[in-house]
Amino acid sequence: MDSKLDLLLRSFTFYISSILSIIRYFLTSFSRFKQIPSAFTVSDACISLYFRLLGLSPVSIHVDDETTLHFWATAGRGGRDRKPDDERPNLVMIHGKCGDSRWQFMYQVGHLSRRFDLYIPDLLFFGKSYTTRKERSEAFQAKCLAEGLRKLGVDKFSIYGISYGGYVGYHLAHMSPDRVEKVVLMSTGVGCNDDQKDEMVAQLGRDPKELLVPRTSDDLRELMYKSVYKSNYMKLIPDSFLQDYLNDVGSVHRKEKMELVDHLLAKNFDAGRSLPVLTQDTLLIWGNKDYVFPMNLAYQLQRHLGSKARVAIVKDAGHAVNMDAPDQVNRLIISFILG
Repeated sequence: MDSKLDLLLRSFTFYISSILSIIRYFLTSFSRFKQIPSAFTVSDACISLYFRLLGLSPVSIHVDDETTLHFWATAGRGGRDRKPDDERPNLVMIHGKCGDSRWQFMYQVGHLSRRFDLYIPDLLFFGKSYTTRKERSEAFQAKCLAEGLRKLGVDKFSIYGISYGGYVGYHLAHMSPDRVEKVVLMSTGVGCNDDQKDEMVAQLGRDPKELLVPRTSDDLRELMYKSVYKSNYMKLIPDSFLQDYLNDVGSVHRKEKMELVDHLLAKNFDAGRSLPVLTQDTLLIWGNKDYVFPMNLAYQLQRHLGSKARVAIVKDAGHAVNMDAPDQVNRLIISFILG
């Protein structure tokens, strides 16, 4: 009887403390606003709170005097705080072009945080990450990420990169073969040649920068429709919410983000021959309805990597497989890395 009463008391205390923490968080977050927060502001604060409740904490790392990387990291478990008998592996989750890391991984962190110590960076010019240096290459992003993880005390880790994050993850795996254990790349254009780039741009029918760095709610909505196959629910999202998102997130470092796109689309006549072959086991996840980077690129990259790579095709999923089928992607990642 006493044990049941003790359990009830502890449960009651936990829920009360959680509610008080939530109230305190919202009061702190909204106290700086002089008007009623928008629906986007409330949603953004809720996602940050969700990450915190999962045991993730925000941290900014000064890579050098000109570069700062922002992370969401598992608090008190990874890096220098890891105990010798702690078997949870580290997983670095690298986001794509649109938005910061929280919005792209919000459907996955709950499941993955139970199996991995997570390190989720905002790439340079996204979220709170920034540099005054002029480099705009994916290799520079990877170099900064490697140094940021080193300063966090993260020695060994696996990579999960989406789209543009796949480019960065590929470079990171190549430059740090002794640190990167396994690689998961999803819906990425790594290895595509100039003709394939031209064909994909032609299919868009407009300047890629107008979509990848949207200025209006119509541009953002079109990007969402092209990326997410199961997008019927997006019709319910009001234009005002999308515009608030762009005003708060999309307008930050807009010029630098466009320069990132320019570098990504720049001609590279030696792309196929100069692409290094990774030494790590690699899983390539693709949606069979990806109209941004078509499925043939997955098999093309698999042939380049050889026997260490395999392809997993997710049915009825578009470019943003993490949005269309997050549970299936989570199972693939866990099985591949822990199997």
